[in-house]
Amino acid sequence: MRVLGAGVGRTGTLSLKAALERLGFGPCFHGRHVLDHPDRLPLWLAAAAGEPVAWEAVFAGYASSVDWPGAAFWRDLLPVFPEAKVILTERDPDAWYSSVARTIYRMFGDGPSDARVVEARRIVPGLDVFTAFHRAMIWDGFFAGRFADRDHAISVYLEHNAAVRAAVPPERLLVMEPGAGWEPLCAFLGVAVPREPYPHLNDPERFWARVEARMAESR
Repeated sequence: MRVLGAGVGRTGTLSLKAALERLGFGPCFHGRHVLDHPDRLPLWLAAAAGEPVAWEAVFAGYASSVDWPGAAFWRDLLPVFPEAKVILTERDPDAWYSSVARTIYRMFGDGPSDARVVEARRIVPGLDVFTAFHRAMIWDGFFAGRFADRDHAISVYLEHNAAVRAAVPPERLLVMEPGAGWEPLCAFLGVAVPREPYPHLNDPERFWARVEARMAESR
């Protein structure tokens, strides 16, 4: 692993994934890839339960990782991949909370579901197991079952970011906010700046488009 993303979901992680792969730091593991490796789900479930895990096996075949679930285990991953650089993606706390509530909390948590969510959970293979894991690790674990409490969730989010900043040596850490573009990322990684625009893939409409694509494949 060459890059570890410590930023939680809905902070520009999917855009960062695309950027890292464009720069030669891929394949990059993202939360959406958990379903691509059903054989590794027991490892993730063990990690969510606080059991020791062979992280090299969890991330076999990947050169970088962003988003949950990896971001939830950043403390465990730092010593396992001591040469990896760390990127913390951040955004305005209120905008972050609203984005999570409209997307992954509705899809994988206890947010208000609709017909699309119910149908996706019914027909996408492995989505039921992934949803159970997501709830155990993120909603019941990371947020202690209180994501619906906006103030509590934002407090947890801010504490997570502060902990990463405090624990990771400055020379090993890059903090990125939306709109930062290629320059700080490329300078941090020591690579040339591409000519094309920095990816922008994390808006809610694209999230739901990906859900519907998975549903179409399953049908």
